[in-house]
Amino acid sequence: MNAQLLQPAFADPVLDAQRGFRAALKALAGPGSIQTLHAAPHLEGLAPATYALCLALLDVDTPLWLAPSFDTPLIRANLAFHCGCPLTVNREDARFALLAGDDLPDLGGFDQGNDRYPDQSCTLLVQLPDLGGGQALAWRGPGIETEQVVALPVEDDFWDERLRRNPFPRGLDLFFAAGHDLIGLPRSTRVTRIAQERV
Repeated sequence: MNAQLLQPAFADPVLDAQRGFRAALKALAGPGSIQTLHAAPHLEGLAPATYALCLALLDVDTPLWLAPSFDTPLIRANLAFHCGCPLTVNREDARFALLAGDDLPDLGGFDQGNDRYPDQSCTLLVQLPDLGGGQALAWRGPGIETEQVVALPVEDDFWDERLRRNPFPRGLDLFFAAGHDLIGLPRSTRVTRIAQERV
């Protein structure tokens, strides 16, 4: 590892990691609600919230798959050093995957868990330029009182792909990150298009 590539991570590794972990849990418990990570560090190529999620969730037992846009010497070195996570080139071996919005139309190969242990599926960390500005969709399910309207700037094809990869209780949990903010989308959330007359 090239030590010259290493950059600081959390200012307070224990407390900041706990804050990041709690924010991730709240994001999945309340799908579509924005959680903000104020103390998130910076790393070139990763939004602060993306990097904070990595620092809070990854460890030696969580193989990580990197999309090509994140597979840089700087990102590899810092994640390996600060998280200790092994990097894998095989999607099926990954417990976490780091993707950009452009990678979402193809989610093939990621572990969807099994009926007995659905929680062993791969979790996707998706970095976006923003968490708004896309097509408004209705999210419903556990953790949402009636419905949550979310407008992530992702391609329509992604929602069809997610549906194909989500044979409940199996499926893929996702975090969307932009800037210091993140949104959780657990496999249990149903996403539907809003009827035109309501727009």
